[in-house]
Amino acid sequence: MTNRLFDASVAPAAVPEADARGPWAYLWWLVRVRPWPLVLSAALGTVWMVPLALIPLVIGRAIDEAGEGSGQGGLYLWALVALGLGVLQAVAGAGLIQAAVGAEAHALSLTHRVLLRQVVRLGAGLRGRARSGDVAASAAADTESIGNAFEVVGRTVGAVIAAVLVAVALTVTSPVLGLAVLVGVPAAVLGIGPLLRPLQERDEAQRAHMGTATSQAGDIVAGLRVLRGIGGEAGFAERFRRTSQEVRRAGESAGRMEAWLQAAGVFLPGLVTVGIVWLGARLALQGTITAGELVAFYGASAFLTLPVSTATEAAETLSLAKVAAGRVCALLRLTPATARPAHPEPLPAGPLTLADPHTGVAAEAGRLTVVVAPADRTGELADRLTLPAAPGGPGTAVRLGGVPLDRVDPDALRARVLRCGPADALFSGTLRDELAAGTPRTPGELERALYAADAADVVEALPDGLDTRVDEGGRTLSGGQRQRLVLARALLAAPDVLVLEDPTSSVDAHTEARVVERVAALRAGRTTVVFSDSPLWRGIADRQVRLGGDDAPGSPDRTAGVPS
Repeated sequence: MTNRLFDASVAPAAVPEADARGPWAYLWWLVRVRPWPLVLSAALGTVWMVPLALIPLVIGRAIDEAGEGSGQGGLYLWALVALGLGVLQAVAGAGLIQAAVGAEAHALSLTHRVLLRQVVRLGAGLRGRARSGDVAASAAADTESIGNAFEVVGRTVGAVIAAVLVAVALTVTSPVLGLAVLVGVPAAVLGIGPLLRPLQERDEAQRAHMGTATSQAGDIVAGLRVLRGIGGEAGFAERFRRTSQEVRRAGESAGRMEAWLQAAGVFLPGLVTVGIVWLGARLALQGTITAGELVAFYGASAFLTLPVSTATEAAETLSLAKVAAGRVCALLRLTPATARPAHPEPLPAGPLTLADPHTGVAAEAGRLTVVVAPADRTGELADRLTLPAAPGGPGTAVRLGGVPLDRVDPDALRARVLRCGPADALFSGTLRDELAAGTPRTPGELERALYAADAADVVEALPDGLDTRVDEGGRTLSGGQRQRLVLARALLAAPDVLVLEDPTSSVDAHTEARVVERVAALRAGRTTVVFSDSPLWRGIADRQVRLGGDDAPGSPDRTAGVPS
């Protein structure tokens, strides 16, 4: 049975809106959503660290008992106390590991879910507003940095409490040594502070360069075939080499600052330990403290290096988490280009008309309409016809089933209108799951969609047929095979309105002829809009719309309703 306290899974519906006002606000929001792992981690961290701080004091007391000649009973008693503290520390340490990992998993999982929801919310509008490398860096490196900050909290709280306890105990034994501890330990921690700001700035620079490199790598992989065709591999390789060197230099700069921080975390507490031991030795020679108290002071001062090093680690981790949370907040602050209408109008049942008086594109319900337009305008026109329109925006003139797009609920629009274009990608997974897109499909439905897209031969050529795993982006497939599978996926969805952007641009004429005929037959009775200047598509169309090369939206230079 899953332990609910450490279960990092949170139902998507249960994920509240994240506080994206700033990095600290976001980190505090993560704490508020699920505080118990952190609270338990802090408690166990205290129980784990305090026995470690008390053991030197217990040993010192045992030495004094033996020196006073009070017999072996007192020595055995203090030995049992030290043993009990060791057992308690071991048990608490085991629990601390589980609690700290639970807190880390909570921060990782929730940040991943928040980012995923934001990406889905922004949809296609994300592409022009954030680099793919930045999104990938936030989903990978930034979430890890945030999780590391939550993991270190328990040990840090325990270290602070244990350090205060040791300082109080030493002050009671020797006010001079206690004062040295109370001054030296905070001074050692504060001495690390000036290094945090430069580390944060250099880490931000490194993350920015990493985002650029990730975006360039993605572009190279996506366009590798094109680069080989035009001989541009060497140029892009040199560009990526320069970018990777910038990443390396930024990483080295951040690494040098991290090295200084780690060195300070060892040197400063070590300096405090040396000073306390030297002062304690002088007091022991003067008879102010006993030999056992000197041993206790030495052990306690040596222990204090652990709280200081833990505080150093926490400061570094929180600095990196602040940078990561800032990048996450930058993505969360992006808003969708369109808003859900306050009072959405329902769409009529059955086949839908699709009309844009601004451009002259008009598709009758249940008919196949071919739009002939310049290649550089098809994406813009498809956007107008399929994306939710902002109030007063350029798409408000478009009407779907007689309802203006800015009054249609976005969920209803996505459920009934589908756009299929050259930017559509195949994701990693089995081909069956990729085509079904999360909806159970019967073998007959799959067969009809593959037949209409003339992609049955593609499936037959794969080693495991529909159960073959497809690489991300369909890299192992040819351009024509990938285009036909994407078309089959769109046909299998069977939307009321299907908008296709040049769906046969990567296939030969014989294949195109079969696809045109079969798609028209499969989509009979449903509204279909095809952007293409192919004679085969124009020949089978129920209606044609031709837009001139100089047309801007609203230009009267157009021909609509040309019969096929």
